[in-house]
Amino acid sequence: MPLKEDEIEKKVILLKLLLREKDESLEEALAALADTKMATMQQLQALLKELQNEGYVTNDGNLTLIGEAEAKKAKEEFTL
Repeated sequence: MPLKEDEIEKKVILLKLLLREKDESLEEALAALADTKMATMQQLQALLKELQNEGYVTNDGNLTLIGEAEAKKAKEEFTL
């Protein structure tokens, strides 16, 4: 079954949070994704809020254990 667009975007957000630099803030990470024109900053913030509500991301922008597992799974899916 194909993924919905917002599901792909959520996976990309999780992957970005997994791979972000130690000194990169949450806002900088989202801005980098917005720069790719994948989604607007407003859309990315809404998706981040959904990920927080679903338990994948903490309120301070870190991955939970479940979020980290999903991000690693996304990394495998996106790797050719």
